Amino acid sequence: MRRMLSAVAKPFSETTGLARWMLVAGVLITAVFLIAAIFAPWLAPYGFAQSSAHGVEFPKVGHPSSAHPFGTDRLFFDVLSRVIWGARTALEVVILSILFCVVLGVPLGLLSGFYGGPLDRVLVLIMDALYAFPPLLLAIVVSFLLTDVYGGSVIAVSISLTVVYIPQYFRVVRNTTLSAKEATYIEAARAIGARDIRIMRKYLFGNVVHSVPVLGTLNAADAILTLAGLGFLGLGIQSTAAAEWGHDVSRALADAGSGVWWTGLYPGLAIVLLVTGLTLVGEGLNETLNPTLRRRRLLAVVMPPRDRTPVQEVQR
Repeated sequence: MRRMLSAVAKPFSETTGLARWMLVAGVLITAVFLIAAIFAPWLAPYGFAQSSAHGVEFPKVGHPSSAHPFGTDRLFFDVLSRVIWGARTALEVVILSILFCVVLGVPLGLLSGFYGGPLDRVLVLIMDALYAFPPLLLAIVVSFLLTDVYGGSVIAVSISLTVVYIPQYFRVVRNTTLSAKEATYIEAARAIGARDIRIMRKYLFGNVVHSVPVLGTLNAADAILTLAGLGFLGLGIQSTAAAEWGHDVSRALADAGSGVWWTGLYPGLAIVLLVTGLTLVGEGLNETLNPTLRRRRLLAVVMPPRDRTPVQEVQR
């Protein structure tokens, strides 16, 4: 047990101070939004589409006050409630899209790298074609195609982001599999008669997925921006379906010219903070788990004092 704990803690003990602080800061920022997303029904003063309370309608574009700390927007919605509920929407979309990418991209990359041949060429061609498109443009096209099927829902946006990021998971796992399948332990497994499914499941899978958590955290930050871009263009989640920061920023453009700053400031600030937190987590994990980037801690070399020999004493 002690050896297992030391093996897990070893990469973290060998990280630099900057990487450790990046990881800690990113985890703290992300934890704030995660708590807001989980406890949104209890933390938010009102619902994400609530425009009145106790029979009294909220003011239209109301200034920040004790009743509405972040003010209200043109749809009479409380901005603070929209920001808190928007954290839940963002994390739901990110978690679903990354889950879809892992479920589809990892097995496809494993099969493509292990078998090669026509299957590998076809999958590489499809993934390269998807990867050649600009991410936001591809998400716009897929979201537009899914509008009639799912509408502006969380599932539709999650599928759009899945199509954007699945080539990255495929390429990472495939390239790792190409090198790992030539290892000696794979040849030994084949020599003892192990089936391909068993080799991929027991011997290859654990050695090719070590980069997936880092890739997931980095893609999560980019997915937040892509989600905000879709919402800004009106192709994401609508106001009455869920709270979404990008859509709120888009509606706040009409308020900027009239001096109404609070409707766009707080959703935009939430986007910046969450993207920063996820980016710090991804970079910190990358330097922690990647052995090529991890710097080993060097101990100072202390030379023992030089003893004087009896000959030197006689000469003196």
